Amino acid sequence: MFGIHDLSLFIVSGLLLNLLPGPDSLLILSRSAAQGWRAGSVASFGVGAGIFVHVLAAAVGLSAVLATSATAFALVKYAGAAYLLYVGIGLLLSKAPAEQRAAALPAQSYRRIFLQGFLTNALNPKVAIFFLAFVPQFIAPESPDKALAFVLLGCIFNLNGMLWCHLLAFVAAYAGRRVRLGSAQVLWLNRLVGVFFVGLGLRLALSQRA
Repeated sequence: MFGIHDLSLFIVSGLLLNLLPGPDSLLILSRSAAQGWRAGSVASFGVGAGIFVHVLAAAVGLSAVLATSATAFALVKYAGAAYLLYVGIGLLLSKAPAEQRAAALPAQSYRRIFLQGFLTNALNPKVAIFFLAFVPQFIAPESPDKALAFVLLGCIFNLNGMLWCHLLAFVAAYAGRRVRLGSAQVLWLNRLVGVFFVGLGLRLALSQRA
């Protein structure tokens, strides 16, 4: 259909790739533990919306620009790195809450959580390069509808990702309800998550095009 081949292999590969930890998973885990599964679900949908940006961009050839233009890649890369550093530094500078609770992060509105998930994914040029390199392997060169095939495979990959992200949200929320932390522990967890985000931001900023 639409020149797509080895669909079952694509699905299995996509599931395995979604298991790899990254800034998306970290955001979902931290938000779920802090505010429950609904917050994690909102973050997951934000991540999914960010993935659609890359899917549609790659389908129309915009990701090819990122793959060939050092300037375009650098602009998107540094924007994404700056956002991750902003989140991480904010957590490192945060103060311990007065109350003792399981949440390691201060509560945020669902709108802001969705935006965090969206920006964390949409501003990562590595995701764009990944789609450009991975998805075409499952589209026949002679396919007359390559863009449509790309979008379809991207939707399948995104669906796999949403299933995994929501599983992470439920597990983290379940654990968060059963772990009671003091303010000192909450402060150090804030800092630990902050270090992760700063590290991810620096890694992205220093990354090179494949």
